[in-house]
Parts: sequence; structure tokens; C-alpha cells
Amino acid sequence: MIKTILQKYGLILLGVLIGGIAGYIYYSTIGCVSGTCAITSKPINSTVYFAVMGGLLGSWKWEGRSKK
Repeated sequence: MIKTILQKYGLILLGVLIGGIAGYIYYSTIGCVSGTCAITSKPINSTVYFAVMGGLLGSWKWEGRSKK
């Protein structure tokens, strides 16, 4: 069961993981000093945003690979 889930959604999950890590790194290195930025004012905001973007990118790549 886990193997089939990983085969089906592995690239999406990898995109979510990489995106989340990238979001936290973005927050910690660049961030928002004033606290008025919607995405980068808190680490949870940037981590979730980048994780969603990574998942979307992973699903886009996954769909392209399955059509061949």
C-alpha cells in the first residue's frame, strides 16, 4: 500500500518536501524584517506557501511524465 502511494504520488511528495525546506530557508535568510510581508513574515507562512508551490510543480512534472 505504501509502495503504491509512493509510486503514484512520490514526485508530488518530494516537491512538497523540497518546497517546504526551501520556504524555511527563504524565511531564515531573506525573510521580512518589518513583519508586514504576508508570506515571509512568519516561518509557517513561507514554509506552507513554498510546500504548496513545490507540490504543484511536482504534480505538473508527474503529469507530463505519465503521458509518454
